[in-house]
Amino acid sequence: MITLDDYFMGRREKYPAALTTEIERNAARTVDLANKLLTEAQSYGVTVDQHPANHSTVSSGWRPPEVNAATPNSAARSKHMTGQAIDIYDPDGDLDEWLMTGQGQAVLSALGLWMEHPSATKGWCHVQTVPPGSGRRVFYP
Repeated sequence: MITLDDYFMGRREKYPAALTTEIERNAARTVDLANKLLTEAQSYGVTVDQHPANHSTVSSGWRPPEVNAATPNSAARSKHMTGQAIDIYDPDGDLDEWLMTGQGQAVLSALGLWMEHPSATKGWCHVQTVPPGSGRRVFYP
């Protein structure tokens, strides 16, 4: 299971001035929903590995503005900065593939999650707790 420590990736301590109560609340909700998603995926036989660099299923969690600006290909208004997005380590694309099925789409919808299209997220699965501008459950960044 993903913990808040996994999600914050040591950045709470390194960037305390950028962390607000609202981001903390958003992060708790994001982690809770990500864990529910992973539990559902597991019930369908989809497993997620741990990232070798941090021994967590989180590839990217909260990003303070400074970190986001230094992250290649990150959106200027990334939901990672508000604690409303998480990248789950998915090197083989198994989670992404399952989420693109009818079962996976139903789970995303039931949980109130949106995902970036797998073609844009090789090696990880990006999910967020707020809809993108397009409103589409699966969207392109």
